[in-house]
Amino acid sequence: MKTLASGVYLESRYPAVSLGAVASEGSVLLIDTPLRTEDLREWQGQLADHGRPRHLVLLDHHPDRALGARGTEVTVIAQDQTRLVMSNWPDTFKGSARPFGAEADKIKRITGVAKAVPELSFSDELLIHLGKRVIVLWHRPGPMPGSIWALLPELHVVFIGDMVMLEEPPFLAEADLERWREALTELSGSKFKEYTLVTSRDGVVDRAAVHSMSRLLGKIEDRLGKLRGGGEAEASALAAQLLKGYKLTTARREAGQLRLTVGLQRLHARRSSAAGD
Repeated sequence: MKTLASGVYLESRYPAVSLGAVASEGSVLLIDTPLRTEDLREWQGQLADHGRPRHLVLLDHHPDRALGARGTEVTVIAQDQTRLVMSNWPDTFKGSARPFGAEADKIKRITGVAKAVPELSFSDELLIHLGKRVIVLWHRPGPMPGSIWALLPELHVVFIGDMVMLEEPPFLAEADLERWREALTELSGSKFKEYTLVTSRDGVVDRAAVHSMSRLLGKIEDRLGKLRGGGEAEASALAAQLLKGYKLTTARREAGQLRLTVGLQRLHARRSSAAGD
């Protein structure tokens, strides 16, 4: 577990996502969960010396970070769109039913998904008071409709979820590329110049990574424009081109190929549908 600032922690040893925690006056706010409930219990045990968990913030509804919430007893908080999507999930989750290149694809079957649905949601901004500390949640769609950032203004730390993802290909299946790039432009501005930027996949990144992510999305936008029929073979070929810039193990490359193929197909389908309207 890495200390980012006084009472602010990052844990990156669990599969799929890096987790955040904020402690203040005997209370702890969790940011995202491990996929497995046993890992969540272990994570909470690590934090026991810092206080009792009071809240869990989900930065979006990606199964890798959200399914583990079914194992917590604290108040789960997310953006309205995240709550809406999760409330429509079936109570049984099978990763093999609709694989899209996530760690959650490996889950054969779990039940009790309804327990993970956030109890509290917000539209644009929410302030959480944890002792004397204030955590500000901002809705910043892009990777997903309900993507949010968690800011600690006094400490200049911001958790940005999957907004920057460079070590592996990003998840595109539910992305809005235009709004994603707008959010990255905001993140690269003067307001966040002194901030520590914490991602959910790559950990702490610098401002150069933000610019690299924006360029990557521009490249994806260009590739997307070359999709004609949007079929699997065509999308897979474009995904293979995008994968050339990554150094991945065989297993991770297969997951990345699927992730990009599915993402390009769904982005193309949504655009085609919007054009038809």
